[in-house]
Amino acid sequence: MFEKYGIHATWATVGFLFAKNKEQLNDFCPDFKPTYTNSTLSYYHLIENNLIGNDEGDDPYHYAFSMIQKIIDTPGQELATHTFSHYYCNEKGQTEQQFDHDLKSAQKLSKENFNLELKSLVFPRNQFNQAYADIAYRNGIKVVRSNPNVWFWKSNFRFAFLARAIDTLFPISNTLAFEKNDSSKDNVLLLPASRFLRPFREKEKMIQKIKLRRILNEMTFAAKNKKGYHLWWHPHNFGYSLNENLEALELILKHYQKLNSQYGFSSKSMIEMY
Repeated sequence: MFEKYGIHATWATVGFLFAKNKEQLNDFCPDFKPTYTNSTLSYYHLIENNLIGNDEGDDPYHYAFSMIQKIIDTPGQELATHTFSHYYCNEKGQTEQQFDHDLKSAQKLSKENFNLELKSLVFPRNQFNQAYADIAYRNGIKVVRSNPNVWFWKSNFRFAFLARAIDTLFPISNTLAFEKNDSSKDNVLLLPASRFLRPFREKEKMIQKIKLRRILNEMTFAAKNKKGYHLWWHPHNFGYSLNENLEALELILKHYQKLNSQYGFSSKSMIEMY
């Protein structure tokens, strides 16, 4: 669908999924693993406790070599990193050294299996950390996704999540479109997320059109004012109500083509923004 509509996208992919089999995954695991205070956050227990299969053939949920190759082979698609182990950069107990080794493992396995240096990073759970962005730069990363420059993403107040949900329906902040030059930090481009494409849910059927209209209007504003707009989601978000979600996505992509024709609105991957 992205190829059909001329969409250039970045696929931030967990390093575990790059491995061809369990033996290779073990070989590329870093010596310094995250020591989270909450140990359940470390996904290395899946390997250590034999909770994953041997390869993609018998365990397609924990290996994705062939799927990653499809991404690489599709025009305009960038393979990026979501860290090696879905690393949480703001959790208690882990260290900068451990994060550094995590990214080194991601780069080594990407080079080994796909001959690619990963140049863009999306922090898991949006746990943006400026010090870790600097570590990422030293490991070959040029672009890092950051959080929107609005009050309910900067604040830790109790109901910030509720404000984010309301904003998907009605504007309660300044625009989420951005100027690229406002986002740079030394040699790393901090590319703010604009909108999470919330998936279709049957119980939210009545507000689906409102959510979509919000996105289309934001795209139009960005196109008219020559600003950037960063739409993102997880592929697994489409797992339920697959047809409805793909229909919504196609509506967005058709709107992009209209904006491209009218205003020269272009589609770029994260590294292309750099």
